[in-house]
Parts: sequence; C-alpha cells; structure tokens
Amino acid sequence: MAADYVQMGQNIRQFYSFSGKKVLAVGAGGGPLTDLVLESRKLIVIDKDPAAIRQWEAKVAAAGLQGRVDVIHADFCETSPHGDVVYFEFCLHEMNDPGQALRHALTLAPEVLIFDHLPDSEWAFHAAEEDKVRRSTDALADFACTRRQAFRTDQRFPEYRQLVEKVSCQGKVALERAERYRGAADIVIPMTYGLTLLQHGTPARG
Repeated sequence: MAADYVQMGQNIRQFYSFSGKKVLAVGAGGGPLTDLVLESRKLIVIDKDPAAIRQWEAKVAAAGLQGRVDVIHADFCETSPHGDVVYFEFCLHEMNDPGQALRHALTLAPEVLIFDHLPDSEWAFHAAEEDKVRRSTDALADFACTRRQAFRTDQRFPEYRQLVEKVSCQGKVALERAERYRGAADIVIPMTYGLTLLQHGTPARG
C-alpha cells in the first residue's frame, strides 16, 4: 500500500463525522477512504466512471446494503439528489470546472466536504497533477470556508517498478518524472493534502 490510508481515515474522522447523515459521495471510485461514508445514515455514490460504479454495485450487493446505498452513474453536475453533505474525495482537482462543481454541491446540501491534494504536494507533482490541483485550489479560494486543516503523509514504494505501476495511468509526464528513481529502493515521496468544509450561506470571497 503506497499511502497511509489508516492515517488518512483518522484525519477524516477527527475533522468531520458522517454519522446519521445523508451523504452524496462524488467521484467515489473504489478507494479505501470512501468506506468511511458507510457510517452515514444514507449514502448516494455518484461517479461517471463505469468501472467505479461496477465496484460499488458489487460492494453494495456483497454487504447487503441495498436500500441504504444508491449508486448513480453520471456526471456530478448533471445530478440533483439532495442530502446533508456532499463529499469530494480526491476528485475535485479532476473536474473540468471545480468552481461549478462546488456551486452545484452547495445547492444540493448545506455542507460540502473536500478532501484533496494541496498545491505544494510533491506527490501531486510526480503524478503530473500539479496544474489540476492548483486550479481546484484557486476555485476553492472563491468560497469562504468554515474550517480547513492540512496534513502530510508519504507515498512509499519498495521498488521503482511499483512507483511506475502507480503513476502509469497518469501519462508520459508522470513516467518521465519517475525516472529519477530508477534503480532506487524504499522510495518515499511526501504528499500533502487537506480537508476543507464549506457551508451553505457562507458568503463567497471577493
């Protein structure tokens, strides 16, 4: 396991509680952190990736969670379910228009929780996502947040080959940046990330 997902899960629990809430989990994928939202009263998973949707449908069926978890295959900005909180898990930076996504989220729930990379993250650079992260961070700056907190962990890879496997889906630039670690072992790349809470009615900045 590359990142310390136990630590990241603890970060969420200390920052925010999903207990008793109706949660809209956006870009939920099949990531280990999204399992935290299963602590909610009702979960609506929204993802436009068919593979991610299939993973969730299988998880729901295996756990007998039909009726408590709904799975929607769609672009988030084209959906309209309402809940208590919209949760973006490491996906806001992947959206074509992060600002639009946040504005739409605030029409669906009184709270919006964003868990994502920070612009100074060395890991975001190695994943060739620094421009996307900067864009989503700039979009967040247009909203007056209720609370935010920064964290740090490490992405760890015993061998260069495992690093390449991790970043290969990110394209040519990420693979070129991984070259510096060719032949290395016990690779450690710092990753900074943050949690930000927005609330409906909090005035936008500017």
